[in-house]
Amino acid sequence: IMVVPRDMDVHHFTPIQHPADDKTSGTITTHFDYHSISSRLVKLDILGHDDPTVIRMLEDLTDIDAKIISLDDAETMSLFSSTSALGLTPKELGSTVGTFGIPEFGTKFVRQMLEDTTPKTFSELVRISGFSHGTDVWLNNAQDLIKAGTAKLSEAISARDDIMMYLIHKGVESQLAFKVMESVRKGKGIKPDDVQKLREKDVPDWYIGSCQKIKYMFPKAHAVAYVMMAFRIAYCKVHHPLAFYASYFSVRGTEFDADLVLQGQTALRSRLAEYEAKGNTITAKEKSMQAIIEVALEMYLRGFTFERVDLYKSHATNFLIVDNGLLPPLSSLQGLGVNAAHNIALCRQGNVFSSLEDLKTRGRLSKTVIDILKGHGCIADLPESDQM
Repeated sequence: IMVVPRDMDVHHFTPIQHPADDKTSGTITTHFDYHSISSRLVKLDILGHDDPTVIRMLEDLTDIDAKIISLDDAETMSLFSSTSALGLTPKELGSTVGTFGIPEFGTKFVRQMLEDTTPKTFSELVRISGFSHGTDVWLNNAQDLIKAGTAKLSEAISARDDIMMYLIHKGVESQLAFKVMESVRKGKGIKPDDVQKLREKDVPDWYIGSCQKIKYMFPKAHAVAYVMMAFRIAYCKVHHPLAFYASYFSVRGTEFDADLVLQGQTALRSRLAEYEAKGNTITAKEKSMQAIIEVALEMYLRGFTFERVDLYKSHATNFLIVDNGLLPPLSSLQGLGVNAAHNIALCRQGNVFSSLEDLKTRGRLSKTVIDILKGHGCIADLPESDQM
């Protein structure tokens, strides 16, 4: 969002238009690109983030204040280098680390980084977060340096702050250290004159070469904030597993398929094999579904269960903890939208449904939704109508 002073008009800075010249769009944007006006207007990045929502749900489910969770809990830390805290072997889980469902550390790309680096401290997790959010910071750069033994995990460049602090430590004048950091993090590399100045302070060639490859770098404070949230969520995965799975599926499980998941481990492994065979042709929806299935399979492996969706007991959109497992929400049935789920939850209060016709009328549901509920076994005991 570009902020225009109250006493000025946006046209003083840029022409405006509808995106792609679509006059029916309700959005208006600038005609010039951001860089053309970045020095004249303040930009605000207002981003949504799931992590605070997940943490709030975990607090509600566990009565724990997330801010007091220890960031050096040994069992939690072990998730980032082994599966032992989950009570599973790597063969059972299909991974040598236990970070499925952990924000920032659950993707295949970052799990591979964890396997390559086996982090044992919070600070190392921060470095890995920096690697994963940068461009040309890890691949063909830090990864190769660490594998070759040229640099340790603690020495490789991961966040923009690393450069300035390292150069100052080597005796480089602070203003030059800052200048180099800013140039590198913007993808402009180091100027030849500055390269010579760094070499005079014994900055190694591998370090200078690493800087020259970087296109974008994360600020360390941003990485720390992400890792703090991730670690608190990981703590609950170890010590309050059902609360973790309930919050994960409720907030991030938009592609959850209750019909598939209730078929059990064999069906989930079969679907994962299908996705794996697709390779790079896998769609975005399938990739999202793959992550959900991995977490659901892990939950089964840890000895927990999923209940069948219940017409009266299931929440509209949230997973509920019941006995030794989770009760999926109405919206977890593929094809049953959030609006229909809320309609059912609202109209079921006070009176049971006397028939499918009653359910359809009171819930303002389509025949498709009724068929979805029927197919899952939610309404097998209801007659078609109230007529005798």
